[in-house]
Amino acid sequence: MPGRTVTVLTVVAAFTTSLIASPAVASAVSSEGRVPWRPAVVAALGDSISAGFNACGWYVSCRSRSWSTGDDVGVQSHYMRLLDLDAGPVLGSNVNLAVPGTTSAGLAAQVEQAVERRADYVTVLVGAQDACASQERLMTPVSVYERRVAGALATFRRSRPGGRVFLASVPDLKRLWRVGRDNLIARGFWAIGRICPTMLARASSEAPADRARRDRVRARVAAYNTALSRICTAYGPACRFDGNALFDCPFTLNHVSKWDFFHPNAAGQRLIAQRTYPVVRDWFEQPALQP
Repeated sequence: MPGRTVTVLTVVAAFTTSLIASPAVASAVSSEGRVPWRPAVVAALGDSISAGFNACGWYVSCRSRSWSTGDDVGVQSHYMRLLDLDAGPVLGSNVNLAVPGTTSAGLAAQVEQAVERRADYVTVLVGAQDACASQERLMTPVSVYERRVAGALATFRRSRPGGRVFLASVPDLKRLWRVGRDNLIARGFWAIGRICPTMLARASSEAPADRARRDRVRARVAAYNTALSRICTAYGPACRFDGNALFDCPFTLNHVSKWDFFHPNAAGQRLIAQRTYPVVRDWFEQPALQP
């Protein structure tokens, strides 16, 4: 009997070792021997950038090219990168709830929809429209922005305690002005369409008042991003902020739609995915967090 027991245990150990050593299984097992966390449903929350607005059509959303949940192979969104992982989300588990034109005021409703869809990985990119008001005095105050975003994420945490959140920084609107100010067509679109007038109005002007206005708008965006960092820290390990990776992104006019010279085109969406996914990549190499 002892000899038979040893033989059985040896066979089991050898089978287990060979199983773990196989490429398909080994890539899906963490260093602690536990299966890494994988989201079942991926959701994009935020404004027109995450909706892929103007990324493939004239003034329409193009969710297939969203940096977050798009399924265009050229963009290589977070969702597409997750599909490539062993035991990743299934095809069609992406939900894009971003709404063009929304401000931080609309985030709570999007979170509720994400909860209804049982999303367990959500990306949030919101704040550009809070700064792109019709007048500078109408920009969302930082305290209001912070309260709205924190409140929306608190709802997600209560409802989906095992879920995770990625917060993307608000892009640098002044960089957009800088790379497009000498382009006559870009200035024309900005003026006729009244696109982000707080930053882009009178784009060719070097008057002290206009320069000061642009600096104040940029400072407001930077303050939003500081607020996002605070919110994510308070949320805990199930939240990641990109550390201003998107705000600091050195994009050019080649990354911007030629239909409005404001929204990212397909190349711009791809750039956002490239800049942001490394912030969360290790999440999908680790076991699930405890709620």
